[in-house]
Amino acid sequence: MYTNIFRNNETQRYAFYTLMLLQLAILVAEIESTSTDKPEVLPTNKDYDNISVPTVLTNSSTVPPVSTNNSTLPSSHFVKLTPPPGVGGSEMKYDYGNAMGLSILFYDAQRSGKLPSSNPIPWRSDSAMGDNGNGHDLTGGWYDAGDHVKFNLPMATSAHVLGWGLEKFKDAYEHAGKLNDMYDCLRTPLDYFLKCWVPSQQTYWVQVGDGGLDHAFWGRAEDMHMSRPAYKIYPGAPGSDVAGSTVAALAIGAVVFKEKDAGYSAKLLEAAKSLYAFAKSNPGIYSNSVPQAKAFYNSSGYTDEMCEAAAELYKATKDQQYLIDAKFFYDPTLAWGYFWNDKQPGCQLLLWELTQESKYKTNIEEFIASYAPGGSVPMTPCGLTYRSKWGSNRYASNAAFIAVIAVADGIGGDKFLNYAMSQINYILGDNNLHLSYEIGFGNNYPKRPHHRGAACKPGWCAASWQDSPNILYGGVVGGPGPNDDYQDNREDYVKNEVACDYNAGFQTACAGLYHFAINNQLPPSPPAKC
Repeated sequence: MYTNIFRNNETQRYAFYTLMLLQLAILVAEIESTSTDKPEVLPTNKDYDNISVPTVLTNSSTVPPVSTNNSTLPSSHFVKLTPPPGVGGSEMKYDYGNAMGLSILFYDAQRSGKLPSSNPIPWRSDSAMGDNGNGHDLTGGWYDAGDHVKFNLPMATSAHVLGWGLEKFKDAYEHAGKLNDMYDCLRTPLDYFLKCWVPSQQTYWVQVGDGGLDHAFWGRAEDMHMSRPAYKIYPGAPGSDVAGSTVAALAIGAVVFKEKDAGYSAKLLEAAKSLYAFAKSNPGIYSNSVPQAKAFYNSSGYTDEMCEAAAELYKATKDQQYLIDAKFFYDPTLAWGYFWNDKQPGCQLLLWELTQESKYKTNIEEFIASYAPGGSVPMTPCGLTYRSKWGSNRYASNAAFIAVIAVADGIGGDKFLNYAMSQINYILGDNNLHLSYEIGFGNNYPKRPHHRGAACKPGWCAASWQDSPNILYGGVVGGPGPNDDYQDNREDYVKNEVACDYNAGFQTACAGLYHFAINNQLPPSPPAKC
């Protein structure tokens, strides 16, 4: 198992004077039953093994200084908008446009492969330039979380949610001056998916990197030297879930790029249609075909992903067969939540948007009611909807993004907007700690996220008690416990890790709230509970 985090070759060696042992843990997943009616598979992690990894400090003058990480961003409280011509502006308690823009920077920090000359993250450079599957180029995409595996299921989920937000709330990105940045953000995973899907071979590459080897390495992506195997699905080893999620991302990409780059849009749509045909003809669960994914993203089914895929293809093509398929894959039961393993609320909302049939509207109303105060999902004392300890902010953010898109589609009105604001405001500071769980927003935010790139510089990594030397702007950490309990502790990967799918719903919810604000349709912020 690879444990040396530094290059050791003829042209580059690192001198060192101080060694310390950094205890790392490989995470493995267990199955957690979330409902007696409809069990879902969630990533619940535990310490699997303790590996002593030598971490090298290049400065003999003891530990590097603790970063202050003081933000120079403007105050986020009670922002009065300068609206576009002819449009009023609502007052916002927090600057949702700023929070949205910071989130794009997080995705910039997650990029793998060759980085563009416009890369805005000074501590990131080219990495994993050898990623391939049997010689097929698989460079690019996003690293999943605080590690460096590329998992297509959560990556595609994130890309679809972000693309959906751009489709619905383009004016929010325009008003914030972030529209071009958002298009660039989406191109990273979409370009990668185009590489991963090889229609001539009926092969889709779904993962690059071994989770065990990757989690045993604590260092920068630029310094990786461990083996990075690639894993694929094909007719004999299907994966309609990951393929369906990717189709949804490609199809919404085709929609949002149609005016900006018609050629690219057509390319995305062609790939989406052929990958959908592959997924439909070869039904199956990808984590059964790729056992290396089971410990991290173990899927429980594929009908929800196939529903979203078919719905987005219908939106892009108006081909009635896709709508027929989406209705076939539709599940009318109350959704447990929206995340990489459960797209049911997205399926229901898309079908409402496309058909205006009342049963789909009822599904969404019942889903948000279950997450809102008085619903079946618990809330923390300070008001965060608490679905699971693994990414508690994620589930609340995802319910918020479903709510704001529902409002854009004529469901819920101020009631849904108030719920969405309550969740996003909690994450941005309306909590007992008066802390923004989005890094870099305001002046009080996590300084020690569980993220290798943020924690390390060339030649050394911050110790567990030190602030990260690099600010991971825009990253939303996992979130608090059921009693609003949280500590800024890098070793606590449950509450303090970041991930692409933690940010996607949050960013789209912020875009939606900003959209309603600039159009003078945002009600007053609900009062904080703490």
